[in-house]
Amino acid sequence: MNDSTHGMSRRRMLGTIAGAAGAVAAGAAGLAPSPAFAGNGVLVPSGKRGIILYSVRDRISAAPDETGVPYGFERVLARLANIGYKEVEFAGYTQHTSILGRQITPQEIRKVLDDNGLRANGSHASVPSTVNPTTIAQFEQTLDTAEILGMTHIGTGSDPTGSNYKADWDAAADRWNTFGEMAAARGLKLYTHNHDAAYNFLLDSGPLDGQGRPTRSSGVRKLEYFFGLTNPEWVWFEMDIYWAHVAQHRYRSYTDPDGVTQTNVFDPLATVAVRTKRFPLFHAKDGTYNPASTNGYEMVPLGQGDIDYGGFFANMGAKGYHNPMWEQDTAPGGAADPGRSLRFAEISYQHMSSLRG
Repeated sequence: MNDSTHGMSRRRMLGTIAGAAGAVAAGAAGLAPSPAFAGNGVLVPSGKRGIILYSVRDRISAAPDETGVPYGFERVLARLANIGYKEVEFAGYTQHTSILGRQITPQEIRKVLDDNGLRANGSHASVPSTVNPTTIAQFEQTLDTAEILGMTHIGTGSDPTGSNYKADWDAAADRWNTFGEMAAARGLKLYTHNHDAAYNFLLDSGPLDGQGRPTRSSGVRKLEYFFGLTNPEWVWFEMDIYWAHVAQHRYRSYTDPDGVTQTNVFDPLATVAVRTKRFPLFHAKDGTYNPASTNGYEMVPLGQGDIDYGGFFANMGAKGYHNPMWEQDTAPGGAADPGRSLRFAEISYQHMSSLRG
């Protein structure tokens, strides 16, 4: 049996398990369960298939060259539309200045989107770390750009805070509610994109350290705490499904207030299913399971790894509501293989479009 066959076999096995678990999670959330193999419906409608441009950042930022591989916004977005993508999430608004002799403008990017039938559906922009007149004005400019590009969501690629402590998450929630209300007033959903650290356990109890900070946990995870603090009409979420599985691998226990180690394995699917409409966006990033590595997974094109996207999308509820964006941090191939990121984009699109459940 070759590696490819083995990988598919394992995904089918994981899909059966995830499908059963997801149906339970959806039922517990009061959502109509959607068993992974109950039908043959398209799990990601054609208009919802997206990509974050970070995956092809090497070609967005490339200077004109003789490789024959598209470069810059106009050529790369045209290629992505030709592959079949309908939505793009931005990770910056700049390209190589030699293409136009200057930097491209948001208005020019919008024309490229419109010309190719693409929709901007988010951006990893900057959410200020403080609230004051200057940062409010800066965020208004961020919202201005989002409106020019026709976005429905605006977000950031980092956690609301990198802290493990309750007080810092309280402060972050106040700040995000403020900026989320500003975005909502413009018809935009402000979202936070999270990696594995956000699903670690909040330090909120037990003996204090030398700086007066708690050293133990009640068992609540940091982002779960944040869910409850933020207004669901103002603050939204984009789960990176790969990093959520890394969290499942890494954050499996905590020390309770009495100093006893408690086991609690993170369940990405259940976390979404109980609040599925607060996750309008996802990063659909795949990985092969490697328990010997720190993260437990290694990134690969969508469909070539061990994360069961069919089971996940079939059982998270609100079928057809969500917008998955393909991402692979390691897609660029450098000078040795300049076409790799766009090649991986096509492979990943084909898998996304094939998902049924």
